[in-house]
Amino acid sequence: MSDTKIKDLTTGNPLALIIGFCIPIFFGIIFQQFYSVVDTMIVGRTLGVDALAAVGATGSITFMIVGFCNGIASGFAIPVAQRFGAKDEKGLKLTIANSIYLGIVFSVIITLLVTTLCRTILEFMHTPLNIIDGSYNYLIIIFWGIPITFFYNLFSGIMRSLGNSKTPVLFLIMASVINIILDMVFIVNFGMGVEGAGYATVISQFIAALLSGIYMIKKYPVLHMTKEERRADSHCMLQLCYMGLPMGLQYSITAIGSVILQTAVNGLGSAAVASLTSGSKIACFFCAMIDALGSTMATFGGQNVGAKRLDRVTKGLYIACGIGIIYSVFIGIMCTVFGETFALLFVDSSEKEIIANVALYLKIESFFYILLTFVNCVRFMIQGMGFSGFAVLAGVMEMIARVVVAMTLVPIYGFKGACFASPVAWILADLFLIPAFFYVRKKLQIRFDSFFA
Repeated sequence: MSDTKIKDLTTGNPLALIIGFCIPIFFGIIFQQFYSVVDTMIVGRTLGVDALAAVGATGSITFMIVGFCNGIASGFAIPVAQRFGAKDEKGLKLTIANSIYLGIVFSVIITLLVTTLCRTILEFMHTPLNIIDGSYNYLIIIFWGIPITFFYNLFSGIMRSLGNSKTPVLFLIMASVINIILDMVFIVNFGMGVEGAGYATVISQFIAALLSGIYMIKKYPVLHMTKEERRADSHCMLQLCYMGLPMGLQYSITAIGSVILQTAVNGLGSAAVASLTSGSKIACFFCAMIDALGSTMATFGGQNVGAKRLDRVTKGLYIACGIGIIYSVFIGIMCTVFGETFALLFVDSSEKEIIANVALYLKIESFFYILLTFVNCVRFMIQGMGFSGFAVLAGVMEMIARVVVAMTLVPIYGFKGACFASPVAWILADLFLIPAFFYVRKKLQIRFDSFFA
């Protein structure tokens, strides 16, 4: 596999490789969050607090449904990384072909299901009456774009699995710029309301997905397949489902807790919903490096397990966690000192309650970012090692935590109680994931020792 667009993470200095691979993903996530933040800013400052809350009320649902699809796509990329690490070119091509076939089936079925149930889901969540129509109009557009989102993430995941973390970022930046431009055109110029934000997101992702597919066909000779290499293979599909479905379920199970939490916050009124929306957007922006480290661990772990290099797997995880800890301390200080300033990005200075809530949210959550570092790095490493089922169990832990907070702390302490949902979720997830990593490493070591015997 001599393609210059491909990068081997199984040899060389792990620190240099992790930093070199992670930085492009970090900037990609920054741009992704940037256009998400700009999208929210345009909605909040142009259409008002109710429109901001209408979009915000869909966040947990979007995370549950679209996150499920993106989790599957990310899971499909893990066997690709393992085939690459094992230098199995034929298996690599077969895996990519079958991931595309499965992607078509999954995305179509999910789209038809959720578009049918969209209004029912919002009503079940007790979405405030003054924002439910706006929430529906925005969400239904996002749901119809699920196939586009799926393949955009699948193509990006495949490129990262082959060691190319830079090109997906370029397409992401392009999508971000297009999204912002379309936001301004649809919302400000055409007066399309929250629907304009939905159309801007779907159209920009469609362009990025289309160009990603064209790029892969032209720039990756290793992916040019014969009829035999692109055949539908039941064994390969089962393996892809074994990796992809647990990762998708992990996102969805985690999101169930978020949906229940969102339901509890909805009961506090649209100001609380807008506060949670703004705080979450800012938090996602600052967690970009932590998320990038997680994505890096998935590819690093997948390639090195394929190459049977467990020593590099462990070393890589320790390095990533160390980077994440340093970053978490710095960001925690930033969020504590400048929380109210960040809130002003979304609402006018007259919205005192929302500004105070956002500052409180950032202060509490950022204090626990070191725990999030362990969650992301360890979980994605375990997934890269081929044990996606553990991701589901970790997701269950997070779901339980958010449900408990929603049922106990929010009714008593209101918005302040909701601020502790993610920290409690991270604590429970870490209590499971850290011992799970050492168990998985031991299990693989026994398997590899038997292979070499």
